[in-house]
Amino acid sequence: MTEESDLVVGSATRLFTNHCLHEVLLAAEDGTWPEALWRAVEDAGFPLALVPEGAGGSGLPVAEAFRLVRVAAMYSAPIPLAETMLAACLLADGAIPVPQGPLSIAPTNRGDRVVLARRDNGWHLSGTVTRVPWARRAAGLVVVLEEGNRKVAVLAKPGAGTVMPGTNLAAEPRDDVAFDIDLPQEAVAPLASDFDLRAWGAAMRTAQIAGALNQILETTVRYAGERSQFGRPIGKFQAVQQNLAVLAGQVAAATAAADIAADAIATTGDALAIASAKLRAGEAAGIGAAIAHQVHGAIGFTQEYGLHFSTRRLWSWRDEFGSESEWASLIGTRVAAEGADRLWATITNI
Repeated sequence: MTEESDLVVGSATRLFTNHCLHEVLLAAEDGTWPEALWRAVEDAGFPLALVPEGAGGSGLPVAEAFRLVRVAAMYSAPIPLAETMLAACLLADGAIPVPQGPLSIAPTNRGDRVVLARRDNGWHLSGTVTRVPWARRAAGLVVVLEEGNRKVAVLAKPGAGTVMPGTNLAAEPRDDVAFDIDLPQEAVAPLASDFDLRAWGAAMRTAQIAGALNQILETTVRYAGERSQFGRPIGKFQAVQQNLAVLAGQVAAATAAADIAADAIATTGDALAIASAKLRAGEAAGIGAAIAHQVHGAIGFTQEYGLHFSTRRLWSWRDEFGSESEWASLIGTRVAAEGADRLWATITNI
């Protein structure tokens, strides 16, 4: 990491250490918005990390911004930082002013149908988007659509539509939003870049999975050194050591996958690299969470112990912005299209 990256990560680590307390996480799961945490994150400028300086943001490189997301995930921060960063980036790309407060993005699922049509001096947005992260808390929802032969960003207020609350396994809001609303002309803008929302979302979730897994490894190694059985710490038993070694390997793989995804987003936007990263991180999430709970035993599932904040997020994030089966299908289709003679080159170019 560069010196600048060290400063950013250090600042984020201090912020989340001070604000992501156990009682804050429990309260968030009961529906209490962590206002102090969000205010601190906004004051630090993290939500605008991907917005160019000329548009009022920090203008951080993608890799640096994604490290912020990773740190937030290490602390199970119950806020839509990743979604807000991505939404703000989209708005800046379309030269739409970024509103204050948390933001979200849509569509996040294949099969969502939203229609944008011209009406008088503005636009009409209709249709439904499903399982939108944090929609009920969002000051704005950025919808990415095809309009003619170009992609456009649409800024809508979730409250202008009908919000049907839902949650993921980690009790984070995942709401359906039905729209049948009129929008002003300035709420819609063509994107300057060929923005692939699903790929960006998958890369973001890969970074979050890597962050949560790093936290799980730290927690599990510490517990294995403190918990004694038959007169010695369980971390001294060979079977437990073997499991911890496997867990460490999965964490390393997920961290490398997050770096690959961030690099792909920042450079080529190669869907194969992002698909491979999301797929591998999802696999690591499943294996890593299982080992962590096996080492911890029953205590890992209790509300009083913090392990479940990370593992339930892992189980949720691995299925968002494309499940492993969806990304595996893309990889298989892409590799098959390249042909047998290009197999090695295709793999090694990721």
